[in-house]
Amino acid sequence: MTASRKINVALAGLSFGAEFVPIFLHHPNVESLTICDSDPEALAKIGDRFEVEKRVLDLDDILADDKIDAVHLVTPIPLHAEQTVAVLNAGKHCACTVPMAISIDDLHAIVAAQRASGKNYMGMETAVYTRRFLHVQEMIKNGEIGRIQFLRGAHYQDMEFWPPYWMGLPPMYYATHAVSPVLALAGRQAKAVHCFGSGVMRPELHEQYGNPFPVESAIYELSEDPPLAAEVTRSLFHTARGYTESFNIYGEKATFEWEQIEDEPPVVFRMKPVVTHWGRGNDITAERLDAPDRQDLLPSAIARFTQRGVYDESQAHLSFLQGGGHGGSHPHLVHEFVSSIIEERPPWPDALTTAAWTAAGICAHESAMQGGVRIEIPQFHDES
Repeated sequence: MTASRKINVALAGLSFGAEFVPIFLHHPNVESLTICDSDPEALAKIGDRFEVEKRVLDLDDILADDKIDAVHLVTPIPLHAEQTVAVLNAGKHCACTVPMAISIDDLHAIVAAQRASGKNYMGMETAVYTRRFLHVQEMIKNGEIGRIQFLRGAHYQDMEFWPPYWMGLPPMYYATHAVSPVLALAGRQAKAVHCFGSGVMRPELHEQYGNPFPVESAIYELSEDPPLAAEVTRSLFHTARGYTESFNIYGEKATFEWEQIEDEPPVVFRMKPVVTHWGRGNDITAERLDAPDRQDLLPSAIARFTQRGVYDESQAHLSFLQGGGHGGSHPHLVHEFVSSIIEERPPWPDALTTAAWTAAGICAHESAMQGGVRIEIPQFHDES
């Protein structure tokens, strides 16, 4: 096993998935890329745009190809569980866009398939590879935040006129962009949840999933001691709020708060203890944070994809804006998935971690449907 080893990768789903094509093509440890989409027009368009020769219409063709080592699924949510299990059972490493699944049974099925296959599973969660997340992670590691006292996550996005499978989706089924950074920075799983549905959604949006709520808001009890709670809110329809995927971390020494308007700098509050007798609190300062881009963590061949820029300056027909999505996270995700295979180690997040993050949202919706009752959340741990 050497750093010069290369693997063959397949990418299934070319809507959002097209963002990852040039990253895989340029990764130094990727020998070849096969693209897959059930829409012949999309397959031809993306294949021609990026000059990808290997193209298939059916995932079964990928599963049957012994030369393909790993598959990245960027397919509709209802297909994730079935396709992930099929990829793992075919003896291939699997990365999958979030959510991992939309039922607890399917989460357990994926974890079981990963264990049985011995192959890697990685949840391609953008929120834990953004510039802001990586910077706050360093702040915690360096002791700047101090003891974490509370956490909050939110994901607001209007999904009108998105593909049909989104219509009426329970908000917390797709909450990992808000749940994952909170749990990852706390270093814990969610133990239990109370969640309330909120608002009114037009009747036809209730039909597909039996969900009446455009917004769901949850309060989580996290595992282990000392006591720690987190709040997560997710909106999908009928809510006038600009798009944001955010997290706040409230610490004894410092607090990180996401900006109110996308593309503004976030804020760091710092506390200077000055009260030694009766008074009116310690000094709190506020500063805008410019989270650095972390191209230094990536191979030079794909580092540029943290920023939105010209894909290929040397060939006119390939010169178009590409990259920089989700806070610069996309090349970090690809690099972690590929590196974990090359280095023969679990990726981060692996199957157990991704299952824990996803279960937190599934159980939250169950609580909302029962009027906010406490729901215990399954814990996912290594059996060794």
